[in-house]
Order: sequence, then structure tokens, then C-alpha cells
Amino acid sequence: MDENHEMRAIAPEALKQLRITDDAGNPPRLVVEDEEGGSPMRCCLGRSRPHETIALVSYAPLRRWARETGATPGPYNEVGPVFIHLDECDGWTGPGIADGVRGRRRVLRAYTAEGNILGGRLLNDGEPTIEEGLAELYGDPRVAAVHVRAVEFGCFLAETRRV
Repeated sequence: MDENHEMRAIAPEALKQLRITDDAGNPPRLVVEDEEGGSPMRCCLGRSRPHETIALVSYAPLRRWARETGATPGPYNEVGPVFIHLDECDGWTGPGIADGVRGRRRVLRAYTAEGNILGGRLLNDGEPTIEEGLAELYGDPRVAAVHVRAVEFGCFLAETRRV
């Protein structure tokens, strides 16, 4: 990954809160033993292992980023489902792009420091790669953060931030 941005999983302090009350004000909606494994985990940017206990919670990535940075997400303040480990895990240790974020179809959404959406990039079957798409978006000095999302359901996968 370029030196001007880094990938981030959901922060440990946010995970502690989400395990009690999610960003929609509810306790974790679904706590399951993942029989087969392979669910996309947003706490560590990996995949669940067979028979792990995981939780499905509502998460507002832009709202949490805005609280940290003083931005105002306004109409871009989305809340959506993410899987997290019910118990603490090792988190994402980077650098680079986590394997659990990769996939055939992804969309990158770029945001300004004020919290406005600036643009996006569709990644289809590896064209361009996540690295290339992020480099292109962060080439614009107005980009402060880029979210990686799945195309099919729009699910939040990870956040990157300018460093």
C-alpha cells in the first residue's frame, strides 16, 4: 500500500461498544456459531474459522470517523451490518490490503475531510486492483478517507485513511 494511506479495521474501542450496543442502538442481533467459517470479519479483516462464535451488528463507519475528525457526514451517514468476533480478537495488524477485504467486485468510496463524498471507483474482477484504485483516489489531495465495500450488498468492508 502507498505510504500516504493505511487500511483500518474497526477500532478496538468501537468493538467493545458494538459488542454491547451497536450503532442502531441494539444489542448484537445475531450471535451464531459459524459452522462452515468464511464470514467476513470487520474486527480483524479476516474470515471466520469453522465453529467460531460471531456477532452481526449495525455499524456506522462514517459517523464514527466523523466523531474522531470533526467531519460532518450529513446524508452520507449510513448504518449497515457487519460481522465481528463476539470475543476480542487480534485485530488487523497490516500493512497492506487484508486478504479478507479482497474479492471479485468491490467499490471504493472517497470522502473529503469535511465528510462529503468525493467520488468512487468500481473494481471488477481485479481491474483495477484495490491497490491501484486506492492510489488513483488518494492521488487527489482532497481525499481524506476511502471506504472499501462489496458491490452486491453494499456492505462496508474496511476503511482506509490518509496518513
